[in-house]
Amino acid sequence: MPASAPIASGAGADLEATLAAVEIRLHALGVALLESNSSNIELHSIELHRALARAVDHFTQAARHGALPAPLRQRLMRASSQVAAQRESFARATAALDRAIDVLLPREGGGVYSAQGAPDRNSGRGGSIQA
Repeated sequence: MPASAPIASGAGADLEATLAAVEIRLHALGVALLESNSSNIELHSIELHRALARAVDHFTQAARHGALPAPLRQRLMRASSQVAAQRESFARATAALDRAIDVLLPREGGGVYSAQGAPDRNSGRGGSIQA
């Protein structure tokens, strides 16, 4: 089977612009995450999502019509790694926030400690062990 033909220069420039837009959005989201700026995080997350959707469409079409240039493939893999790292960072931050909320606002019922310090599972017996 013959090797795929390289992407035409016009298509290569389009892919370059598409990937550059993703990289810009990734950087902006990274800055917003570092600053803990929730409104900017939301804004840049939405913009990144749109840029990624365009990039997926453009790169999928380009791959069907020829080989992707190695430098663009490498940049795309780097961007994908950055997205994964930011997603992981965001998940850790969300988990930490959830734990803080659970401490400040305990859920009714399970997991609440009694005056003796242990969870009050046997409320009818006052939490003490009987022989």
